[in-house]
Amino acid sequence: MADTSISTSELISERTSKMEGPRGPKPKRVFSRRNIMLYGTLFVVVVYYAIPLYVMIITSLKGMPEIRLGNIFTPPMEITFEPWVKAWSEACTGLTCNGLSTSFWNSVKITIPSVLISIAIASVNGYALANWRFKGANVFFTVLIFGAFIPYQIMLYPLVILLREMGLFGELSGLVIVHSIFGMPILTLLFRNYFTSLPEELFKAARVDGAGFWGIYFRVMLPMSLPIYMVAVILQVTGIWNDYLFGLVFTGPGAYPMTIALNNIVNSTQGVVEYNVNMAATIITGLVPLTIYFVSGRMFVRGIAAGAVKG
Repeated sequence: MADTSISTSELISERTSKMEGPRGPKPKRVFSRRNIMLYGTLFVVVVYYAIPLYVMIITSLKGMPEIRLGNIFTPPMEITFEPWVKAWSEACTGLTCNGLSTSFWNSVKITIPSVLISIAIASVNGYALANWRFKGANVFFTVLIFGAFIPYQIMLYPLVILLREMGLFGELSGLVIVHSIFGMPILTLLFRNYFTSLPEELFKAARVDGAGFWGIYFRVMLPMSLPIYMVAVILQVTGIWNDYLFGLVFTGPGAYPMTIALNNIVNSTQGVVEYNVNMAATIITGLVPLTIYFVSGRMFVRGIAAGAVKG
């Protein structure tokens, strides 16, 4: 009888579960109104930003006879890389016709030391403000951050005088100093917030083990801070490489960065406007920051999210 009652109860429970239907969360509809609105908006945004890039690329691969026919959205009937060659080594950027090659290396000489100097100093500043509290730290941090919101234009004339007195006006080294200084406030804020978000127990344990200021920085903080360093690199490379104002004010014709040379190519009023060369020069100018962002974009998002945890 016991076996019969057990089998009967199991049968009843099985029938009851079948009547109740499947358990668990209800499956989401793929073509719901929310998904259609979300992906539809993303598609419109992608098309909005992709069309100009598409036009630039196909125009840079066309010859001028084909461009004069119109139809800017049609692919090139015959692909040519002559506009790219001319933009790199033959286009006139002022009094000289050396293309973007000279200005490219000027931008490299400006960007690399500016990025290294500003990130090195800002990371130490953020580390000290986050983990080594000293008297007046909050006042120092407030003054430093205030500098990030001062319009650059009102500081141009004092900087011109300062660099002139130092004998660096019109030189690449002078522009390196300017970019390094102006990059420190916002980078210090990013590093300080990131180091604050790290577990404080790691810092205390290192102190107990006898590690000092630089020992903790290089052995504990630095290995854990790759995401925020990539954020800083992307921000600085993008800002310095794309800068036009400082390059125009603080350098001379022989030290112009790529943005100045690109402006001189595009806005040249001599002869026929070569749209294919202009497009090729524009793409070449933007390749460096775009490449860095696409290579390390995921880490950029991670670093921004981690640096925004605490303020």
